[in-house]
Amino acid sequence: MLIPPRRVPWLRAATLAVGLTAASAWTLAADPPAAAASEPPADVPFWAVGMPKGNPLAPVPSFPIPTAADKLPVAKLKVPPGFKVEVWQAGILDARGLRLGDQGTVFVSSLFVAGKIYAVTDKGGKREVKTIADKLFLPNGIEFYKGALYVATPKDVTRYDNIEANLDKPPAPAMVYDKLTGEVPHGWKYIRVGPDGKLYVPVGAPCNICARDDAHMKIMRMNLDGTGVETVASGVRNTVGFDFDPKTGDLWYTNNGRDWLSEDLPNDTLNHVTKGGKTDFGYPYCHQGNIADPEFGWGKNCADFAQPVLFTGPHAGTLGMRFYSGKMFPAKYQGAIFIARHGSWNRTRIFGGDVVVAWPDGKGGISKMEPFLTGFVENNGYLGRPVDVMQMKDGSLLVSDDHAGAIYRISYAGK
Repeated sequence: MLIPPRRVPWLRAATLAVGLTAASAWTLAADPPAAAASEPPADVPFWAVGMPKGNPLAPVPSFPIPTAADKLPVAKLKVPPGFKVEVWQAGILDARGLRLGDQGTVFVSSLFVAGKIYAVTDKGGKREVKTIADKLFLPNGIEFYKGALYVATPKDVTRYDNIEANLDKPPAPAMVYDKLTGEVPHGWKYIRVGPDGKLYVPVGAPCNICARDDAHMKIMRMNLDGTGVETVASGVRNTVGFDFDPKTGDLWYTNNGRDWLSEDLPNDTLNHVTKGGKTDFGYPYCHQGNIADPEFGWGKNCADFAQPVLFTGPHAGTLGMRFYSGKMFPAKYQGAIFIARHGSWNRTRIFGGDVVVAWPDGKGGISKMEPFLTGFVENNGYLGRPVDVMQMKDGSLLVSDDHAGAIYRISYAGK
C-alpha cells in the first residue's frame, strides 16, 4: 500500500579541513559526471543545481561545537504515552551513524564537521566517549560485525579488527575496498552486513539531478574482503539508511528525492528490494515512482520501474531506519520500522525533523505510518535533527542528533 503521496570536481581528503560546516563543505566542487546532459556554471554547488533564481534556501549549517547537556531540548521532545525520552549521551560533535558492539560499546560516526569515529563505553552507568579515529574523509558509514568495525568514506571501506579490546589504542585499519568513486555529493555512506554475510554499500548520485552512469546511483554488495562486487539495486538517488527484514532477509532502504522540482514534490521514499522483483528504482528518469523528471524522464514509463512502498514526505531528509525486534516496546511495535527524518532544508516551511514508525503489511508493503519522536522543530527552526536509530540489547532505542551533537534514549515503562 502506498501512503501518498556540473561541475562538481572531486574533493580529495586533504582539501576538506576538519571543522567545516555542512553548508561550506557542500560548496566545494569539480569534474561532472561524464554523462551529464547539461552543464551548470562551474561555481554552482551541486545542491543548488536546478534551484530557482533568487531562492534564499541552503543546507542547514551544523553547530561547530556540541550543545551542552543542560541546553538540549529533551523537555520539548514528545513520544507516545508510556514512553520516555532522555539524553543518553551529550557532547558528541556531529553524531551520525550508530552501531552496537558485542561488549556493549556504542560506535558513532560523523560527517562534515567532525571527521571522527567515536566509541561510547558504559561501566555501571558511567559513560565515557573515546575518539578512536579522526581526520577522516566524511566517515558516515560504519558497521560492527564479528568483532570488527567497518568504516566507509566516499573513497573506500576499511576495517578495524578486534576493536573493542583496543579502544584506547585502535589498530591500523585494514583496507577492504578502495575503488569507490570518491565524490562529496551524496558520497557519504551507510553500510550494513546483510543476513547473507555480505557488506552492502551505496553509491549515490554525484549531483542533485544528472544522467545515469554505471558507477553511481546504486546499492551494491561485496564479500567482506572486498571481492565479488555486484549491484543489488539501481536507479537509487541517495540512500543513507537501510535494514533487512528479520523474517525474510529482504533489503529495505530509505531514499532522498531530488531537489527543486517543487516545495511539495517529490517525496522521499521507503523502498523494498523484493526477491525476484524489479530492482531498478528509476532515478533519474522518475521520482517517487510516478513523476517523470522534466529533463530525463522523456520517453520513460514510470510504471516500468520498482515502486516505493511508502512516501515519507517532501524533502524530509529520510535517513536511518531499523526493524524493531526488541521486547521492551508494546506488542504493536514488534516488527515495525523506525525511521529518522533529518528534516528539510529546501522548503520554506520545515518538513520532518523527527522519528516516525511504519508498519509492514505482511504483503511486501506498508500499512500505515505514524509520528513517534517529535519536538525537534520550533518556530520553523531546528532544535535538533535525528539521523540514525539503533535498538539496544534491552529493547530501548537510541537516536542520534548531529545538529546538537547528542544521542537520545527512548524506553517504555507504562501501559
